[in-house]
Amino acid sequence: MKKSILAQSVALACLAAAAGGAQAVSFTQNDVTVDINGTINGFYVNRESKVTNLSTGVQTKTQNSELTNGLLPGWINFVVTSKAGDQDIKAHFSFAPGINNNSTVVGLPIGNNASGAGVTNPYSQIDTRNVYFQFGNNEWGSLKFGRDIGLFGQNIILSDMTLLGVGGTSNAGIPYNTTFGMIGHGYMYTGFQAQITYSTPNYNGLQASAGIFQPSKFAGDETKAPGFQAKVDYDWKGAMPGKVWGGLVSQNTSCSNASTTACAGMKPYNATGYEAGAKAGYNNFEAVAYGFTGKGLGLSTIGAQFLGGSDGNGNKTDSKGYFLQGTYKMDKTKFGINYGQNKDTGGGTQSVYGAPETKNKAYTLGVYHGLNKFVTLVGEFNNEKITNTATETKNNTISAGAILFF
Repeated sequence: MKKSILAQSVALACLAAAAGGAQAVSFTQNDVTVDINGTINGFYVNRESKVTNLSTGVQTKTQNSELTNGLLPGWINFVVTSKAGDQDIKAHFSFAPGINNNSTVVGLPIGNNASGAGVTNPYSQIDTRNVYFQFGNNEWGSLKFGRDIGLFGQNIILSDMTLLGVGGTSNAGIPYNTTFGMIGHGYMYTGFQAQITYSTPNYNGLQASAGIFQPSKFAGDETKAPGFQAKVDYDWKGAMPGKVWGGLVSQNTSCSNASTTACAGMKPYNATGYEAGAKAGYNNFEAVAYGFTGKGLGLSTIGAQFLGGSDGNGNKTDSKGYFLQGTYKMDKTKFGINYGQNKDTGGGTQSVYGAPETKNKAYTLGVYHGLNKFVTLVGEFNNEKITNTATETKNNTISAGAILFF
């Protein structure tokens, strides 16, 4: 029971992908088991960027570098499992600190400028990603209450090889505690969200989950109903093991008082998104294919759900994207290539990008070498192209570093 429950956590999903031999530290007292596991990483990133003004032809070139976390921040997980009657019980706390801060002078307190005035530092804050408990059994399924990874977009980010690395980031010179991987270049970010979700038992590889989620006030100050997400997975084993899945997200919102500042000129609307994906392996090769579409869901080229989903007048942003990936494992080294593209039209694209349409596309070449059961060495090259009617941006990102799982 303990092993199957732990496999559901995001940290151990990453662990399985990166260094399957590493094990959590476990303590058992009476009928309660506490597992502690985590990850730490660091990368050197060098990025060259060229922006072309399409109307004048003027080009601007920049180059920057950064020592940073990759797509994963640091992460420490505390997972408690037990059994009460016929119910399997699980509680999960996690904290995700990063290695960067915004201090420009070595030796000064984090978040303070040279004169000593306190400044809020968003880069050194600890992100509490998992705070939930769940109970259930193999007969009727399980219920989850709290904050955990979302359902829509969950499978694809866990399948992205750059989860162990950096991928493409338009902010290599900014000390975020995560990069973007291929978020915004083939899929949108699932996020960690407050939720109440139900998951069915696993019926020979077939399993479904659905739940209500903390709504986003993307068009006003009120939400009459929570958000809704669902997904269905089917896994199979054998000579060509694989997985297929489908998912959806939906939310509407409204204003309680049209005279309030938050509601002035804002028209409510319903945001929706749909996704489908598949992955399969044969011997040491694995392939992934994925696609999604959204209406009012947000600017997929940024990757954040509900950001820029409308122009404020109820006109929704149309979004779509696809992602392809192939990896080959040779002994302890995995080689991979992926390609993804997102496109946004109408809605909020004009106000954010100054153009009615924008498109992101990128590919990543990656090498991931298992030095031992804890440490994976990573090297990646990412090529990104961002286009709209006003500008064309081309970025080349080289990253090298390592990630540890325990």
